[in-house]
Amino acid sequence: MPRFAANLSMLFTEQDFLARFKAAADAGFSGVEYLFPYDFSSAEIKDLLDKHGLTQVLFNLPAGDWAKGDRGIACDPARVEEFRAGVDLAIAYAKVLGNTQVNCLAGIRPQGPDCATVRKTFVDNLKFAAEKLQAAGIKLVMEMINTRDIPGFYLNTTQQALEIQAEVGSSNLFLQYDIYHMQIMEGDLARTVEGNLAKINHIQLADNPGRNEPGTGEINYRFLFEHLDRIGYQGWVGCEYKPLTTTEAGLGWLKTHNAI
Repeated sequence: MPRFAANLSMLFTEQDFLARFKAAADAGFSGVEYLFPYDFSSAEIKDLLDKHGLTQVLFNLPAGDWAKGDRGIACDPARVEEFRAGVDLAIAYAKVLGNTQVNCLAGIRPQGPDCATVRKTFVDNLKFAAEKLQAAGIKLVMEMINTRDIPGFYLNTTQQALEIQAEVGSSNLFLQYDIYHMQIMEGDLARTVEGNLAKINHIQLADNPGRNEPGTGEINYRFLFEHLDRIGYQGWVGCEYKPLTTTEAGLGWLKTHNAI
């Protein structure tokens, strides 16, 4: 079975962020991920990881002002310097926290620049980030997100991501494959993951509709977990779902889906 990481931006949210590390360990998770660590000191987070025996699996590059609606800045020609400074900040945190991959959110397509300029900006920023991260021993992943949850998000499908990956041309750029987003955008989940296994370095999950835990919607997660095992997926699976009630009450899916 894959290794499952608790997404602390979605799970155990009844507690303060720093208390969620203990909650994740108590629930049986061995790894954690979340949107951003930057509101806290890296030393403070590292102490919690060590205290509770957790692996820091993933976080995102700085993505602008999340509270004001930013969902990434990598495709915005007006924010290239901000993006590049964020790469340096992410490397500094990752070196302390010990995670070996970070995610780039493309962001919502800016109004004004033409399509070619937006694409070139995204590609150039990915080239910059992939090179700097590789020098630090950190892999770069990019995430495709559905256009229903985030209208206007720039990166939406596996095919689009593969084309951009090829254009960037870096051996240090991979896909982050979120099963929930890709079920909405394209389906054909098992075949897509298997056909692109070498290009996918991280997977996330939630059921659809509702973005709740496995077993609450249409996706056959029992089959998918067995499929990931069968094809030899070696990465983590981040549990990035909204609990239908509370996190603890919803954790029964791990047992019913043979995930533990």
